[in-house]
Amino acid sequence: MSVQMRCKNVSLGYEDGIVTEGLEFTVSKGDYLCILGENGSGKSTLIKAILGLKAQVKGDIEWCGDTKKNEVGYLPQQTLVQRDFPASVREIVLSGCVAKSGLRPFYSKEEKALADSSMKRLGIDTLSKRCYRELSGGQQQRVLLARALCATSKILLLDEPVTGLDPKAQIDLYELIASLNKEGITIIMVSHDINTAIKYASHILHIGSRKQLFFGTREDYTKSMSGMEFLGTQEDENV
Repeated sequence: MSVQMRCKNVSLGYEDGIVTEGLEFTVSKGDYLCILGENGSGKSTLIKAILGLKAQVKGDIEWCGDTKKNEVGYLPQQTLVQRDFPASVREIVLSGCVAKSGLRPFYSKEEKALADSSMKRLGIDTLSKRCYRELSGGQQQRVLLARALCATSKILLLDEPVTGLDPKAQIDLYELIASLNKEGITIIMVSHDINTAIKYASHILHIGSRKQLFFGTREDYTKSMSGMEFLGTQEDENV
């Protein structure tokens, strides 16, 4: 498998200190990488560093082969303000083409066709004229995923994509993401749900303190100290 991204000895932090350090991992075409860790361990900060939205304190994040930083689709955590955005579904999905359109004040025929095919691919083409703010949480996430697909056919970065969704909508979205991965799209997803990560991911990155760091296959993760401790902690919390 060709490597798409490489992270070398990366440390992340803020003005008041380092949150995680010594991150070493690679992402290859077709991988499904889940990023796990305790709250405050730097999961979302890592996603922002990968996107170039926040500089790492130390180390290098490199895009490899034919994958470029501007060819990454991003699904961020939603805020209440974003959920109430007064635009049509099609307008929001089309906005995923902005990075490709550059300074053009209009969308090309090809970009419009891409938006339409992305909506159909995710089963929301019948919602294209609906106002985004009127949709359910699960429908809104599908819209944002279609928007991300307009930005890339290679790699998707998802930051806690099921937060706030009911259990059925969570399962539907996870299955949808898995189907996109099977079609060849690389997935990098921040999650707090270790059981879901083990079910869907090909690889796990566990971040936090140096003794908690882990990168490898999901099978190896379940046998590792980090995996066993984190799984035990989550099971205790659910009792």
